[in-house]
Amino acid sequence: MTFKLHVHSRYLELVQDKIDAFRDMISALTTDAQNDAKGSAGDKHETALSMMHIEQEKLNTKLSEFLDQKNILDKIGLATPTANITLGSLVIANGIYLYLSAALPKITVDGKTIIALSPQSPLGQHLLGKYAGDSFEINNTVYTITDVS
Repeated sequence: MTFKLHVHSRYLELVQDKIDAFRDMISALTTDAQNDAKGSAGDKHETALSMMHIEQEKLNTKLSEFLDQKNILDKIGLATPTANITLGSLVIANGIYLYLSAALPKITVDGKTIIALSPQSPLGQHLLGKYAGDSFEINNTVYTITDVS
């Protein structure tokens, strides 16, 4: 397995774990609401159901965000390497490993820290279309791209 494929699979695993966790929490809240509906009455009951509903909406929003991120990761074509930076490129710039995919948490793979960033981010926008050897500046920092895979 190539390093880039290993990075991609770790991010897929991370996102899928979050999706599963949010689905479990939503399911537990639904079960709690059904059980609460069977045995309660009055204002206290209505408040509890309302709070559960609000929490469920929050969880559904987070779940939707992670499903969108998984969608982006699923669209990345790993079989076709490109010389220029596109969605799915693993880039080394100033010694920093950047994975152009979706805004996700930092991970460590084989002792190397990987930062996943969205193509819509300021750094992501500057990277798109560039090649190894190109340089650019953001916020008074000059970035030099040393590798693209």
